[in-house]
Amino acid sequence: MRKLFVIFALLAALCGVSATAYAEDAVAVAETAAAVAEPVAAAAAMPDKGDTAWMLVATILVILMSLPGLALFYGGLVRVKNMLSVLAQVFAIFCMISILWVVYGYSLAFTAGGGMNDFIGGFSKAFLAGVGTDAVVETFSKGVVIPEMLFMVFQLTFAAITVALIVGGFAERIKFSALLVFSALWFTFSYLPMAHMVWFWGGPSAYADPSGFIFGKGALDFAGGTVVHINAAMGALMGAIVLGKRIGYGKEVMAPHSLTMTMIGASLLWVGWFGFNAGSNLEATGTAVLAMVNTLVATAAAAFSWMLAEWLLKGKPSMLGLASGAVAGLVAVTPACGFIGPMGAIVLGLLAGVACFWGVTGLKKLLGIDDSLDVFGVHGVGGILGALSTGVLAAPSLGGTGVYDYATGKVAEYSIIGQVTSQAWGVGVTILWSGIVSFVLFKLIDLVMGLRVPEEAEREGLDTTSHGERAYNL
Repeated sequence: MRKLFVIFALLAALCGVSATAYAEDAVAVAETAAAVAEPVAAAAAMPDKGDTAWMLVATILVILMSLPGLALFYGGLVRVKNMLSVLAQVFAIFCMISILWVVYGYSLAFTAGGGMNDFIGGFSKAFLAGVGTDAVVETFSKGVVIPEMLFMVFQLTFAAITVALIVGGFAERIKFSALLVFSALWFTFSYLPMAHMVWFWGGPSAYADPSGFIFGKGALDFAGGTVVHINAAMGALMGAIVLGKRIGYGKEVMAPHSLTMTMIGASLLWVGWFGFNAGSNLEATGTAVLAMVNTLVATAAAAFSWMLAEWLLKGKPSMLGLASGAVAGLVAVTPACGFIGPMGAIVLGLLAGVACFWGVTGLKKLLGIDDSLDVFGVHGVGGILGALSTGVLAAPSLGGTGVYDYATGKVAEYSIIGQVTSQAWGVGVTILWSGIVSFVLFKLIDLVMGLRVPEEAEREGLDTTSHGERAYNL
């Protein structure tokens, strides 16, 4: 427990959250923030075929991020005896969360929650009630709509990959059954409240309606820096703490078994991320192009800066460093991609590569944990950096878009200090919410059914002991 309190203290210091800092009331909302709310009432509003086609493509691209992108990226990083287990974990989680999202997830994330609306929605759209082929939702332009079912399935892909990301924190030692139970519960009690708090609002035509707690604080999160990356990173960190280190960690070589697979996975993640980030604009407009450009250049800059840092400190630039740096850049630019300019994205990428390199080396040693695939070092550190940097780099004076005020119909006066404070609210709440929920869930599951496989099974490998198969039969 003492180690846990030290970790939370370090995280609070890292994100710069102050217990006395209060964000300005969010009268102004982002023109291209990553959220929509209720269906547009105006029956005359019809989806544009171009926007619909783009969002269909973006949704498919985000599916590609999980299957096979994330699965191959993670699979290549583990030892050969656990390759298949990681593939199965990511695949099974994607399938399960897809079903839960349709049954109740979408409703709890993106409907009004009455007295609990600050933190969670309601069940009015459980089982997709009312979400037919004719239903529409408003984008970030007043009167512009897309099919609600399309928005629903786009958000489904976000939920699925977020839960799957957590696997990397405790790979090679968790029971498959315990992982599935944790994933369902974490999705319900951590992902859905976070998605609602960050992304739920009334939309351009009802911008004054009640919104989620973090959105109401004015925090900007274009595509999921808090909801996806910091949220998942805290789940992975708590899992690594509760499960403990792998047998032989620090004493035996645990090198990735296939950097070829990892490079392929990282490349698929990069391609799919264009759907993730540019798709979060919900329209095929210039802002989607901006998000795409920023996703490209920030990622390239991060991969290059990680490579240079590693080359300088370790003497050789590695393929693993390039791939990890690319993911770090993708993570960091996610909350900022629609709000900052390309030059700001390059700066953010350069910072992310170095910061996340430290996250998987210095910070990991400082915390003394076995985060198997460095989920917190990349997604946690990169997500925190990206979320806070958004408050600075979104400033129009630095090439950003600023924050659009729907009440006045123009970009509002921008305060870097005020916006960074709002961003700190988002980061701090995510760390605390996900950290506490994840820790409690892991402890309860461990008490009821056990989390970790037996020592013999861990030594033999999860491919054969958990799934009765091998990744390779040569």
